[in-house]
Amino acid sequence: MNLRERFLEVMIDFRRDVGPPKWELAYWGAAIDNWYKSGLPKKNYPIIPKDISTPTVSLYNTAWNSAKSGKLPGGIGVLSGLWPTQNFPTDTDVRDYLGMDKRSEVVDVNLLFYPMFDVEIIEEDEDYLLYIDIDGVKRKYMKKSGVIPTSVEMTIKDRKSWEKVKSERLNLDNIKERFAADWNEVLKIYKNRDFPLVLGGYPYGYFGTLAHLMGYENLFFNYSDNPGLIHDIQRTFTDLWIAVYEEVLSQTDIDMFFIWEDISAGTGSMVNPSAIREFMLPYYKRLTGFLKEHGVKVIIVDTDGYCFDIIPLFIEGGITGLLPIEVSCGMDLVKVRGNFPYLQIIGGIPKFEIKYGKERINQILEPVADVLKQGGYIPTADHFIPPEIEWEDFKYYRKKLNNIIDNLMKPQGSI
Repeated sequence: MNLRERFLEVMIDFRRDVGPPKWELAYWGAAIDNWYKSGLPKKNYPIIPKDISTPTVSLYNTAWNSAKSGKLPGGIGVLSGLWPTQNFPTDTDVRDYLGMDKRSEVVDVNLLFYPMFDVEIIEEDEDYLLYIDIDGVKRKYMKKSGVIPTSVEMTIKDRKSWEKVKSERLNLDNIKERFAADWNEVLKIYKNRDFPLVLGGYPYGYFGTLAHLMGYENLFFNYSDNPGLIHDIQRTFTDLWIAVYEEVLSQTDIDMFFIWEDISAGTGSMVNPSAIREFMLPYYKRLTGFLKEHGVKVIIVDTDGYCFDIIPLFIEGGITGLLPIEVSCGMDLVKVRGNFPYLQIIGGIPKFEIKYGKERINQILEPVADVLKQGGYIPTADHFIPPEIEWEDFKYYRKKLNNIIDNLMKPQGSI
């Protein structure tokens, strides 16, 4: 089987005798640089993309490219199994050295504002960059720490700013102009692909998009003070997304749909269940109903943090899977599988525990092996691999996990 076939067999049919993709989500730039110093052969140093395409793949382009050293920012993500997002570069050296699989791909289509905002540099020196990004958010990027820029002024501040951006940049009469310039060429690749194709992405969700464009505090106040505004935003984006997805799905099929939320923190959801039910579930149901009518069978929500209590709400809304099952925030892979036997799962391995060496790695992979035998699971660390993880420990962990995956495909009784 090729990569795409394995993905579909594992995630849709819950095949127990098929090895899932050998993926990690991503690595921090500082981790990759540390690993090169510790013996990872440097053949293809990750390159930050220069060109801006759409918000789906090119957010933060200006920030990441503001450092001229040629070295990766310490807090940038270097993609492994994850689709292109946030202008992150892609790893091939770790993948090839450890015999992992190539990544999935995302449909590069503009699901936010069209036309995009012009990038505007407001202030810049050797320490920081203050600028307006392609989504209209003013951001500050600290060059030395090299992490995702901090939002300092949001695109949507109130009803007036929303009505302006809605009328100017969220029209349904320019759907075909929202596709990347090379759309006709990539369509040819999609039709004969051997990799999973993903639709959706970052920062698109029914909590995530609003928090991204309004800011958390403003969003929380508006749930109470201006619910009509929240519903109008949700309806508008749902109309837009379905119109775009209808055009995509008329020309190609997809293998996974991805909803970015990050609705949970370390101890639980940032939004109470009643608010989820009022402000999100109606739109979830409309979107997932559309997707399922068009044959989409893998609909994944990405939320960090402790989210166990709201998984039933996501399922009620029509999602079929979840990532990254963040163990460091109290999530338990075995408990999730036991309570939701047909939930598609990606993640679930405590990333920080890898640093404790072979004995601890063996321990954290025991439940992974058990859940793998139940199908519907792609094992990865529960978020990006941080720089605290030494190369030797990561090598041991990944080789051990690869071996567990390979053993799934051995005929019973073989050695």
